[in-house]
Amino acid sequence: MRVKIAQPGGRAAEPPSADDAPAWITGSIPDGWFTEPPEVVVDRDEIIIWGRLPSPELPGATDADRAAGQSGRITQFREDTRDARIRVARQVEHRYQRKVAWGARCGDTSELFTHLSAPVMTRLRQPERQVLDTLVDAGVARSRSEALAWCVKLVGRHTEDWLGELRTALTRVEELRRQGPDA
Repeated sequence: MRVKIAQPGGRAAEPPSADDAPAWITGSIPDGWFTEPPEVVVDRDEIIIWGRLPSPELPGATDADRAAGQSGRITQFREDTRDARIRVARQVEHRYQRKVAWGARCGDTSELFTHLSAPVMTRLRQPERQVLDTLVDAGVARSRSEALAWCVKLVGRHTEDWLGELRTALTRVEELRRQGPDA
């Protein structure tokens, strides 16, 4: 369970730094699970641990057969490692005060296991609400909430380079803050 400590002004305390999370998580995962070090994605609320699995050998298989084999490999990994993944997740959650989700990649197939869906509050003016309502009316989304999530995914997909540069710049700002004088 994640506990946020209220600070003056009603703000919740940020969780501890997870700068060392990729290294710590890589060290905590049993040998042989993945074909390469896991990819660890961290935000304020959740840590997702992605692992690459070996593709099953299917000589002469069609693309559909390969996809089915890869999905089967991921399903088997999920079942076989459930108890150990829960143990690792509990340790990670305690250390970094964030929920943990797991995902696996095998060949071209990626599957994310149970993960967090965090509510986000926003205020939109009529033109922005009309965009969401158009997506709902067109059947692209079932609700404004789903339409907003769809828009965020679309923007993220089309601006990944720019967002990457922005994240790098924010990391540098955070490093400079840590090096600055104590307040």
